[in-house]
Amino acid sequence: MERLQEAIRQRGSVRGQDIVKVDSFLNHQLDVELLDAIAAELAARFRGGPVTKILTCEASGIAVAAAVARIFRVPAVFAKKNPSRNLDPDCFSADVYSYTRQQIYQIRVSRSYLGPADHVLIVDDFLANGLALLGMKSLVDQAGAHLVGCGIVIEKGFQPGGRKVRSTGTRVESLVVIDRIENGQVHFA
Repeated sequence: MERLQEAIRQRGSVRGQDIVKVDSFLNHQLDVELLDAIAAELAARFRGGPVTKILTCEASGIAVAAAVARIFRVPAVFAKKNPSRNLDPDCFSADVYSYTRQQIYQIRVSRSYLGPADHVLIVDDFLANGLALLGMKSLVDQAGAHLVGCGIVIEKGFQPGGRKVRSTGTRVESLVVIDRIENGQVHFA
């Protein structure tokens, strides 16, 4: 997706050799026109089969998931990372290590929102080490739901996540894949 690559080049920034900062348009401030284009492309890639729910993780995947859900006309569900008194105690849960925050979260989804009749498309902004996707896949598996696949905005191809998730037989569609970061520049596959 050339428009997304251009946004990463022009408005993104690099931190070290492995962090790509896109908060100016994707996960802090939102460029809603670009978000709509991203959602349309992700939806097109999964148009073939039934999708009854879009699943993401709190918080930066929510905007993309909501935009994709609008196209499919299905609910967007997000796994909560923090316990709360108003969260249904009857939940599916999985432990997930956050690469950016460098801590383990227990993600949770109420059993009311995922079930065996669901065909779930997982949507997220980044794929790096794959642990968030594998955690969400675990929630889908616990619910007895069917996992349609994972739609990713930006995959860091130089990190092991894509290979890990694909090795489970899960379909992964990434709009852009970063091959490497070199001298502060992002190089796409």
